[in-house]
Amino acid sequence: MDAFDAEPSAADNFRAALAQKFQVFLDRSTVHLVPRWIAFAAAVGLYGLRVYLIQGWFIVTYGLGIFLLNNFIGFLSPQVDPESDGPLLPTSSGDDFKPFSRRVPEFKFWYSSTKGVVTAFCMTFFSVFDIPVFWPILLVYFFALFFLTMKRQIKHMIKHKYVPWSWGKKSYKGGDRPAKDDK
Repeated sequence: MDAFDAEPSAADNFRAALAQKFQVFLDRSTVHLVPRWIAFAAAVGLYGLRVYLIQGWFIVTYGLGIFLLNNFIGFLSPQVDPESDGPLLPTSSGDDFKPFSRRVPEFKFWYSSTKGVVTAFCMTFFSVFDIPVFWPILLVYFFALFFLTMKRQIKHMIKHKYVPWSWGKKSYKGGDRPAKDDK
């Protein structure tokens, strides 16, 4: 008898059913942009409150900050980098419009960031991750890293003339058109 012919155990069936229900929840939450981000902000707030109250786990918080910064840079970056693949965005009015395509889509950015916050929150329950550090140095280093990285990203955006977000569909004002005859 092969290992492939074996019946799945009750634990395997339960795990599969749980994974399927979680996937259905994720699929249904895809269209609810604002509630997802509100839940993420609440999770970050809860994590920050926990770290503040227990006065520890600063290295975990620093790691979470670096992880979220990396996700954010991926969210802001184009899927195809114009520096390595040549200019793909329109350079003149005669070029075809190519929409901005993110390296990390919004849903994956939210999901990955939320998993990171939940993981960091869970890590605060284990003292093995409470490494003693002088937190002001980590904070200064994180802000320096954040500002230098964002400066480089904004320069990249200006150089290649792309904006990674939009505020809805553009509406164009119609010109003077001749009126139709009512025949």
